[in-house]
Amino acid sequence: MKNNKIIIYVVLLLTGVLVGWLLFGSSSNEEANHNHDEASQTNQMWTCSMHPQIMQSEPGDCPICGMDLIPAEAGADGLTADQFKLTPNAMALANIQTTVIDNGSIENGIIKLSGKIAENEEANAVQVSYFSGRIERLNISFTGEEVRKGQLLAAIYSPELYAAQQELITASSLKESQPALYKAVRNKLKLWKLSENQINQIETSGKVIENFPVYATVSGTVTEKLVEQGDYIKQGQPLLKIANLNTVWANFDVYENQIEQFKKGQEVKVITNAYPNKIFKGTVDFIDPVLNSKTRTVDLRVVLNNKEAIFKPGMFVSAEIESDKINSNEVITVPSSAVLWTGERSVVYIKSNPNEPVFKLKEVTLGNKIGDNYKVLDGLSSGNEIVTNGTFTVDAAAQLQDKKSMMNQPVAKEMTVNDDYSKITRLESPKAFQQQLKQVYDNYINLKDALVEDNSEQATSDAKKIISSFRKINMELLTGEAHKQWMTLEGHIQSSANSISKSSEIKTQRDHFKQLSTQLIKAVQLFGVNEKVYVEFCPMADNNNGAYWLSKEEQILNPYFGDTMLKCGEVKQTIE
Repeated sequence: MKNNKIIIYVVLLLTGVLVGWLLFGSSSNEEANHNHDEASQTNQMWTCSMHPQIMQSEPGDCPICGMDLIPAEAGADGLTADQFKLTPNAMALANIQTTVIDNGSIENGIIKLSGKIAENEEANAVQVSYFSGRIERLNISFTGEEVRKGQLLAAIYSPELYAAQQELITASSLKESQPALYKAVRNKLKLWKLSENQINQIETSGKVIENFPVYATVSGTVTEKLVEQGDYIKQGQPLLKIANLNTVWANFDVYENQIEQFKKGQEVKVITNAYPNKIFKGTVDFIDPVLNSKTRTVDLRVVLNNKEAIFKPGMFVSAEIESDKINSNEVITVPSSAVLWTGERSVVYIKSNPNEPVFKLKEVTLGNKIGDNYKVLDGLSSGNEIVTNGTFTVDAAAQLQDKKSMMNQPVAKEMTVNDDYSKITRLESPKAFQQQLKQVYDNYINLKDALVEDNSEQATSDAKKIISSFRKINMELLTGEAHKQWMTLEGHIQSSANSISKSSEIKTQRDHFKQLSTQLIKAVQLFGVNEKVYVEFCPMADNNNGAYWLSKEEQILNPYFGDTMLKCGEVKQTIE
C-alpha cells in the first residue's frame, strides 16, 4: 500500500513538470530567441583594449597601435563607452536645450570683431623742457585736464638760463664794439627755445627772469603727468603727455584664418556698450603686416571721429564688417553658445538618441564667426542634434560620470616620430654643432636614467644641465633649411626641460619628458650626434596614448613607469 502511494506521487510530479514545460517552455525559448535577435540588431561598436578612446562602428585595426579591435561593452543602460545619460529632471533644472543643425546659406555675411579704443598716436605730443632746473610752479593738477596751445604750463628756475640772461644784459652794452659776442649770446638763448620777443624784453628791461615760463606747444588732453612741482629736471626731460582726442584709434584683433577677409579702406560699423543704440562708421586704416606669434592675430586699426568725446581710451568696442569673400554656398553653422573652447580645440555635445537624453562629446573645426554663429569646417553634418543651451552643465555631467569631456578627453597619440628612418633626410650640419647637440643628448640620457630610477630630485638636476648645455649651442653654425628646422625645435626643447627642472613631482616630470623626447628625437634624426641611438616606445605610457624616448642601449628600461613596468616597450627605430 505504501509503495503504491509513492508511485502515485512520482507520477503526479512528472506530470506537473511536463505540463509546465508545455505551458512556459516554448514561450521562454521564443523570448530568448527574440532577445537574441533584438540584441543582434543593435548597433555594435568596436574599441581597442589598449586605447579605449577609439570607438568605431565596424571591426578592424586600432589606428594608434594596430591591434585588432574588440566589441565595445555597453553598460547596463545600453550606452557605449563615450556616451552618458541625463535624467529628465536634470535636463529641466539646467534648462538644457538642443537644436538640430541644418545647412543654411550665408548672404551679406558679417564678421564680428572685438577691440579697444586707444589714443591716436599720430596726434599725440610730449611736452618737454628745453633747459634744466627746478619746477617752481606746475599749473597742471591732474591727468585728463584740457590744455590749449600757448597756455602756461609751468614756471622753472634754471641757474644756467639765469646766467645766460645776465650775459645777454652785459653783451647788449657791448654790441657796438663786440657784435659777434652779442650775436652769440642771443643765439645761445634761442637754442633754449626763447622767442625773439622774450629775448628783446630781457635786453630792454635789463632784468633777469628768475622763474622762466613753459607754454603748451599743442592743444589737447593731458594723458600722463610725468613730473611734480618741486622736481629737478634735465634739459629735454618730458613733462607731460598730451593727446588730441578729436580722433581715436579702434584696435581689433583679427585671427590668422580671417586675414584674407579684410582690406584697407573697408567700411566698418563700430558699436560700444556705452551707446548701444548708436552705430559709428569708420574705415580700415591699417592692418599690421606682422602676426603676433603668441595670440596668432594681427592688429586691425580703424580711425574714428571723436569731436563729441564719445570714445574714451581703454573703452571696449565691437565691430561688424561685411565681407564679400564669405562663400555664399550652403554651409553649416552652430550657435556660439554650443561651443566649448579648450586650448586649441573646440568641442560640442551631440544628442546621440533623438528619443532619450543621451549625449557624447564631439570635437569640431570652426571657421569665421558670422554674427552669433560659427561656421563649421569639420566634425558635424546636417541633421546632428547638438546642445545649444546649458553646455557647461552637460560637460560637468560628463566629467562626473568619467566620460569624455572638455577637460578629460583622451587625446590620440601624436605620431611625431617617423618609424622608417629611411624616409628622414639627414640635413647637413657641422661637426661642431653635432658635438654641441650630443652634450644635450648625453644630459638627456642622464635625465632618462633618473626617471627610470624614480628619482625626481636627480631628474630636476639633470634637466638643469640640459638647459645649461642647450644654451651653449651656436645656431649660427647652421644655414638654410638646417637653420630653419632648428628654429622650430629649440623653443620646445628648452621649454620642456625648463618645466622638468621646476617640478619636484615625478608624474609631472614624466609628462614633460614626453614632449622633450618628441622634439629631441626629431633633432637627432635631422642632425645626428655621431653615435648609434635607439628610439624606444611604450604603448601604455601617457594614459595608453603611448610615448617615445631615446636610449643608448637596445635594452628596454622604461622612464615613464620605472620599477612598476620597467620592461614595457620596444625598439621602434635605430638612428646611426
